[in-house]
Amino acid sequence: MGAAPDAGTVREAARRGACAVVLGDTGEEVTGQEVTGSGVTGPVEAARETGVALLARAEGTGWAEAAALLRSALSYVRAGRADDAGALRVPETAPSLAVLAARVAADVKGSITIEDTRLRVLAHSATGPGADPLRRTVILGGRVPDWRVAELRRSGLLRALWTSEDVIHRPADGDNPERLVVAVRSGREVLGSIWAAADGAALAPDAARHLRTAAGLAAPLLVRERLSESGTAHRREAALRGLLHGLGDRRTHAWSLGLSPDAPCAVVVAERRPGARADDRALDVLALEISAHRPGTGILRGGDRLALFLTGDASAADHAGAVLGVVRELDAVVSSLPGAPAVWLGVGPVVTPERADLSYGRAGLVVRALREREARASAAGRPRPPRYADAAGAGAALEVLRILDAARPVWESGSGPVHDLIRSDLAAGGELVRTLAAWFDAGGDVPEAARRLVVHANTLRYRLGRVRERYGVDLDDPDTRLLLALAARLVPPEAS
Repeated sequence: MGAAPDAGTVREAARRGACAVVLGDTGEEVTGQEVTGSGVTGPVEAARETGVALLARAEGTGWAEAAALLRSALSYVRAGRADDAGALRVPETAPSLAVLAARVAADVKGSITIEDTRLRVLAHSATGPGADPLRRTVILGGRVPDWRVAELRRSGLLRALWTSEDVIHRPADGDNPERLVVAVRSGREVLGSIWAAADGAALAPDAARHLRTAAGLAAPLLVRERLSESGTAHRREAALRGLLHGLGDRRTHAWSLGLSPDAPCAVVVAERRPGARADDRALDVLALEISAHRPGTGILRGGDRLALFLTGDASAADHAGAVLGVVRELDAVVSSLPGAPAVWLGVGPVVTPERADLSYGRAGLVVRALREREARASAAGRPRPPRYADAAGAGAALEVLRILDAARPVWESGSGPVHDLIRSDLAAGGELVRTLAAWFDAGGDVPEAARRLVVHANTLRYRLGRVRERYGVDLDDPDTRLLLALAARLVPPEAS
């Protein structure tokens, strides 16, 4: 109920028949005798007196998620702990979905998959030589393919499954063999389903009865799976976000991810071009690729950016080499996609988990350096440079970007002829700013800068003359040239 941790609230909850009170995120410590800093005593003591449980909502957990976890926990209690497992002779010492699937498969004389409500395979039995291709595809892919889900929806089978409390029989149809399916429920809540497929021979005559029994036994196991997945996934994501952004207790975050304090880790940032097409799935493909080949990698997605947190047990030097190897493979994957979407991959330095934010920040800087390097190469008509690099590969550009970031507040708050020139020209379209940027990039070589801008050299000289005459900016003064060079680099690309 999100209450403040005081004794009065606990006693009022007990009077109204509540069995538990969920404490809100008050930022205060709850102890047996007092709430630190508030002077209100006795919430724990009141809970002991009334028999009301005190539950603390984990940091970063929303109320909707907390309510879902509580519903699942109550479902687990209602479903029991599979004490009647002997009905299917499931070993009581190892009550698991995998054991249940194997036992049911033997009784129904077919193959079994146990799936959640998103049709992901949580457990399956061994398949015989007569298993149909669809069953093999589902098991190997870990979920029912999207095209198959669409078929099940169109046929009405999914709707029947989620609304029926009995076993549904689907006769053999063409290449699709006979199927039996039953929903797994806890009260009115659907937790998942159990599917039985003929495995080269007919299912047992009493297969439906075995499935009904299995559905009852699977309920507490599915709830346990849901609680474990929900809690673990949320904790891991919150811990990873805390490490990458330097928030909260970093040592606790590392512990939550199962990392030792000195474990080598590095962050890779993959960033696609802003405003990419709606059907650009490059980052999705990268996430799937890294999940398939390095399942322990932490992944955070946000808009046009994907952060990959790679850990290892080798030395820092060996881990750095391994991370670069992974990045080369990811770059090859992106390059093989239709249209070769623009995705840059920046590699941060190898650090300890508590300094992951440093690696994340440097990886982001590398991406910025790669994007600017590609833009300059394109303007100069040079071949496209690599779209991945580490700090060494990015070179001096990293330090320049750090200097520019530090100089930005000073520039934005300043005034004078250079500021007047930049602001006035940007308001008129930015022609002079682009001219100055090309001139500086070409090292003061007028013909080369004119070539990059696709204008005559005399046109470029005329523009530089306007800078001197109209705005009184002395291009021969070293300090003025430095300020102009910084200003031209600080201007957002879209502004110029």
